[in-house]
Amino acid sequence: MSAFKVLQFNMQFGQTWDDAYPDHAPHDLDLTVSEIRRQNADVVLLQEVEQGWPGGAQIEPPPNYTYLRKALGRRYDSFFSYPKADRRELPFGIGLAIFSRSKLTDRLRLDVPSPPVEFEFRGETRTPTDRLLIAATTTIAGRKLRVFNTHLLAFFMLRADRKENPGQRELVLEQLRASNGPRLLGGDFNVSKHESLVRQFQRAGYSTVQTKKVTWRRRPYVLDHIFYNKDLRLVRQAVKPTPASDHHMLVADFEFKKRANRR
Repeated sequence: MSAFKVLQFNMQFGQTWDDAYPDHAPHDLDLTVSEIRRQNADVVLLQEVEQGWPGGAQIEPPPNYTYLRKALGRRYDSFFSYPKADRRELPFGIGLAIFSRSKLTDRLRLDVPSPPVEFEFRGETRTPTDRLLIAATTTIAGRKLRVFNTHLLAFFMLRADRKENPGQRELVLEQLRASNGPRLLGGDFNVSKHESLVRQFQRAGYSTVQTKKVTWRRRPYVLDHIFYNKDLRLVRQAVKPTPASDHHMLVADFEFKKRANRR
């Protein structure tokens, strides 16, 4: 079988959802694990695996990733990275992970710079920290698949000029262009008006699996995407509501397209 399933999920460092008090909802990593297992995906792309701490502290080994890796057991190989440590870090989610049922090779980690846009946070003028892109190659049914995972800056939350939005995305696209063969990219792209994001990636030869259903509970935005190139065929997709985060899960089944005959 050349078909495989991908799960895209911003797990909000294990903080669950509470309609009345979302910022004070309890943490429950067992629920996170249960929700991941329930989807039974071949490739799992996670954002906000860990919680950021003021002053830029990064706990080693990363506690949430360590818990997930142990709980998911030998079924998955995995790769995790924090973003670049930064004293300006805010107490939100940070860190990316890829889990795969087949071995991960050729791992890549790339810092994605953020512009010096000023914004107010708790009465202080701040500038954003850099973001992150990770990637790895896996083999499914004898076919190599290059997998990318990212979490980009939420310009809409900073009330920044929309013209600044495409820059980080272009750096991600440069990495996709440097790869060959079947490729997919998942992540929380943090673009409130996602039409510009979709057009930018379409021009580079990538389609997103869906644009209609909201993926974030706090505002009616489609922030989460799985992009794929012409070597893959989308079979089905679904947005899966979950109580395990302020984001919904996005799942998609793909098939490899047949290789062109060589003469």
